[in-house]
Amino acid sequence: MTLLNVRSVVLGVIAIAAVAGISEGQTQGPVSLVNPLIGTTAGGNVFPGATLPFGMVQFSPEASPVKPTGMIAAPGGYEYKATQIRGFSLTNVEGWGCAGGSGDIPLMPITEDVKESPSSDFRHAYASGFSHSKEIAHPGYYHVDLDNGVGVDLTASVHSGSALFHFPQGSAATVLIRTSDSEVGSTDAHTSVDAKARTVSGSVTSGNFCGYIDKVDQRSYYTVYFVAQFDQPILQSGTWQNAKLTPDSQEASGGTGYGQKGFPEKGQGSGAWISFDPAQAKQVHVRVGISYVSEADARENLKAENPEGMTFEALREKAEAAWNQKLNQIEIEGGTKDQQTIFTTALYHSLMTPTIASDVNGKYRGMDGQVHEVAKGQRAQYANFSGWDVYRSQLQLLTWLDPALGSDIAQSLLNQAQASDGTWDRWTHNSGATHVMNGDPAAPALADIWAFGGHGFDAHTSLDLLVRAAEQPTKADLSDAGCPVECAGERPGLDQWLKLHYIPVGAPAWGPTADTLEDVTAEFGISSLARRLGEKEIADRFAKRAEYWRNLWNPHATPEGGYFQNRNADGTWALVKDDNDKAAHPFVPSTEDGFVEGTAAQYVWMVPFNVRGLFDVMGGNQKATARLDAFFYDAKGAPAVTNAGPLHAELNNEPSIETPWLYDFAGQPWKTQQLVQTVLAHVWKNAPDGIPGNDDLGEMSSWAVFASLGLYPEIPGRAELLLGSPIFTKAVVHRAAGDIIIHAPAANPEALYVTALKVDGKAQTKPWLPETFALHGGTLDFDLSATPNKSWGANPKDQPPSF
Repeated sequence: MTLLNVRSVVLGVIAIAAVAGISEGQTQGPVSLVNPLIGTTAGGNVFPGATLPFGMVQFSPEASPVKPTGMIAAPGGYEYKATQIRGFSLTNVEGWGCAGGSGDIPLMPITEDVKESPSSDFRHAYASGFSHSKEIAHPGYYHVDLDNGVGVDLTASVHSGSALFHFPQGSAATVLIRTSDSEVGSTDAHTSVDAKARTVSGSVTSGNFCGYIDKVDQRSYYTVYFVAQFDQPILQSGTWQNAKLTPDSQEASGGTGYGQKGFPEKGQGSGAWISFDPAQAKQVHVRVGISYVSEADARENLKAENPEGMTFEALREKAEAAWNQKLNQIEIEGGTKDQQTIFTTALYHSLMTPTIASDVNGKYRGMDGQVHEVAKGQRAQYANFSGWDVYRSQLQLLTWLDPALGSDIAQSLLNQAQASDGTWDRWTHNSGATHVMNGDPAAPALADIWAFGGHGFDAHTSLDLLVRAAEQPTKADLSDAGCPVECAGERPGLDQWLKLHYIPVGAPAWGPTADTLEDVTAEFGISSLARRLGEKEIADRFAKRAEYWRNLWNPHATPEGGYFQNRNADGTWALVKDDNDKAAHPFVPSTEDGFVEGTAAQYVWMVPFNVRGLFDVMGGNQKATARLDAFFYDAKGAPAVTNAGPLHAELNNEPSIETPWLYDFAGQPWKTQQLVQTVLAHVWKNAPDGIPGNDDLGEMSSWAVFASLGLYPEIPGRAELLLGSPIFTKAVVHRAAGDIIIHAPAANPEALYVTALKVDGKAQTKPWLPETFALHGGTLDFDLSATPNKSWGANPKDQPPSF
């Protein structure tokens, strides 16, 4: 692709007509419904700062830890309970876990002289208090008045950010460039001050996502370069390296390291400070461009999107317009103000990740450390892929709204695999493979994208590499390096999978049973993609492998019924031992032994592509629904959907999130309607703790988007939509291939139940929609009531498909 074409595509994300007449802190359009502070506490791990849809830059506050001895404030860099901010970083990742990462190159305005090294304690030194009463967050814009007297405004383009620092009269006006102080540390950093050009530039080398868990990820795997241009003359500058301060210096180098346990220790690092004439620098405007390729590309990105002369307000207006354009893809009417805010904020969070990793010239840093250019027909390379999470509904949502975007994401995943000798890593951070979580999510992810209309990637090459990875064990597949949480192989224990048709106890795995259940979904994903590409032999072969879940189903696991259970390589059922057990003991449904972030009771439903087969081995619909009832409700009939114990659902984490729609397969869709609306009303909130658990790069938010529309993509690799009930009187999903219009005039917080449905004017009793509806659009007319119609969707002929 030519330089001009790539630049025109990337700039097209932000080159939208500015919305005129917006003063500071005011918004128009759907952005006015977004509350970026939703999910900033209670483990949501989102950040409130300025970014664009899928933007490379996330200009956001980095908070000091809440506890004085804490290592981080939160993985998203910001915690609503925090009382201090230590800088405003240029990168972040939405809603992730572990100890976070990125948080690169924090800029910190201060009103005091630099008398000790900021690296003496980079989490607290020179931090300032702040109050939420003096904080504003909107899509593409963030403002806070710090207790040190400085007012801070932030906005962003795709590859750059702008800040205004409003210094109080009569104080020092200094900015720290904390180059080495990435959220979980760095192994190298360089800073250079060019006072004549009013510029600070440099780079930081980091990584270390989940590095404190295992040495395999206690390493660097990306370098981000920056160029910061100030509009005020630099009066003085200085640098520091570790404890040493060097006034009047212009160069500094040195990272923080990762310490002995994966967390940087005090006293290490480097950066620079620059000071302005207090009499002239009441307001300082800084424009910052970044690149993962080179400093030259950072300059080019800045020049292309945020050139000299671009005002802060002009860039902010473009950011807001970009968000309005994306958020307007789903228009809603009706509902309460809180419902509108929760929904629009969930859509906002769903549209942040993955992030653009290529520069305006089409170059990007590959997984092999080399510089590449985007593939022919690809508009941008994307990074930050939390596969275990996003294959469940977020990639479906992104592709549904924009098939070309889905295609670019799929091509990006293929590009990563090709640069990694054919290995598809399950959790990639920038240009690094971290191996975090379990299973082989690239297969269902690509199948999702194709199913929802994303056909503009090299699908045949993707299929060839996926099949090779599923059939040819690598050295990493045979190793337990990084296990349990960060198993280095794409298919840990693949040799035993091919021999035994399950992952046995003792194989490289996080949890043998959980790995088996994730792997069968991967097999189904390969089968689905192969069938669509006309590869019948591959499709049939992997469809049979997708049925390997049956090999870990023990029908006699408990007197009450069967469960998935760990199995030894000799075929015997394994005893279990949890962390609090002194000795191994017979299986119990509450066990976490063999599972990943869940229990046997929570994983018993994880065959989303063959629910009919699962219900049959459970003994039929009646027994399956009785188990679902006990799973979602306690003995008194109260919902038990989060933090309710090991035998109940955890709709704050991925292993449970597809389960509410299982009633649709059993002839009781009214229970799905009731349950999903209950969860939306009581678990999702317009408050800082309003996201249940990690947002996981938009996965949980995508769940809320679909659930609010009354739809859900239950089956990985397929585009059928299962039905709940909508919460809005009208919603329109705008798609190039055909709009989807949802009418529910009686929708209100009491009207949970579908009494009748028309699809394109024709009455339907099926609680699901075919792939053609998702792809080509149509109209849904829901009749809703406060009383369930238990006969609607009850006919066995109406149940959704199983494969």
